[in-house]
Amino acid sequence: MKFTAEHEALRKTVRDFVEKEINPHCDEWEEAGTFPIHELFKKLGGLGLLGVQKPEEYGGMGLDYSYNLVVAEELGMAHCGGVPLAIGVQTDMCTPAMARFGSDELKRDFLAPAIAGDMVGCIGVSEVGAGSDVAGMKTTARKDGDDYIINGSKMWITNSPQADFICLLANTSDDKPHKNKSLIVVPMNSPGISFSPHLNKLGMRSSETAQIFFDDVRVPQRNRIGAEGTGFMMQMLQFQEERMWGAANVIKALENCINQTIDYCRERKTFGQPLIDNQVIHFRLAELQTEVEALRALTYQACELHIEGKDVTRLASMAKLKAGRLGREVTDSCLQYWGGMGYMWDNPLSRAFRDVRLVSIGGGADEIMLGIICKMMGTLPGKTRS
Repeated sequence: MKFTAEHEALRKTVRDFVEKEINPHCDEWEEAGTFPIHELFKKLGGLGLLGVQKPEEYGGMGLDYSYNLVVAEELGMAHCGGVPLAIGVQTDMCTPAMARFGSDELKRDFLAPAIAGDMVGCIGVSEVGAGSDVAGMKTTARKDGDDYIINGSKMWITNSPQADFICLLANTSDDKPHKNKSLIVVPMNSPGISFSPHLNKLGMRSSETAQIFFDDVRVPQRNRIGAEGTGFMMQMLQFQEERMWGAANVIKALENCINQTIDYCRERKTFGQPLIDNQVIHFRLAELQTEVEALRALTYQACELHIEGKDVTRLASMAKLKAGRLGREVTDSCLQYWGGMGYMWDNPLSRAFRDVRLVSIGGGADEIMLGIICKMMGTLPGKTRS
């Protein structure tokens, strides 16, 4: 992928923002289990970073996805994973379908404020019994006059405790699982919405996550995105950008782990020599950096084809799979070289080890990615290459 001067200017803007507005506060936010999301998002919105590829008429930059990729990659330099995750939810999970298929009214009322940083959004897909199995979700939205009445619950919803709206996937008919779902924008101050206490997560500690309950929540049918019954298709399209974002966000985070480990191994001496002088260590770090470069190439290729309008389901799934597995490999290997220091809770490798574990679970588990790839290879029983 060839980056222009405009790409590099955007990269510097994001890098400066991370260094000045995020990293000085990460330890505090991780300890608190929250960060000032409205305040931070307003600053991001002021720089245009919440609408890089969104339509200009609603406040976005109207750029192609390669610019969004640059933002995701640079956010990986944050000293925690939770804040970038919250930003990614806003830009690449709860707003893409609205930007692509939503009515002018929805875009005016929800998308434009989300781009400006005046509203915080979240995405409501996963449920206790339906995480990666999107087709198996149970939340319903039944018609009542011009409204929907929503009942059910959503689990592991990042940003939800402070969100202004949720892009909710719900069953709107009794049709087949892939044809009975719709995406509906629901204001979070609607009567009948309640929350669990904040979920006590292994990693991503600075992002707020909760379970949401919907008890006869009434919302106008005009808040539906696109035609009724097309929600599953929209969500699958949205997943591709989410998965590319996740892969891109991991790249520099893993490079940072490697570089921090190099610095530590230069300073730390055992048996009279720096740790880095051990061939097993510097060879392993070279191997890991090579793997990160392979992930970068795969992610960039998926992005290029996406910009050309090609179907990147296969490559985006591969990038997501590789990012999750490599994330575990890099953080585990690097943490080992920090020894006892790496086992401390507030060590940077310890935090990265916990945070990156989500990549193999959220947005479709590794096993789902493998199933998609196998289906497209034609290796599943009864399937042919697509």
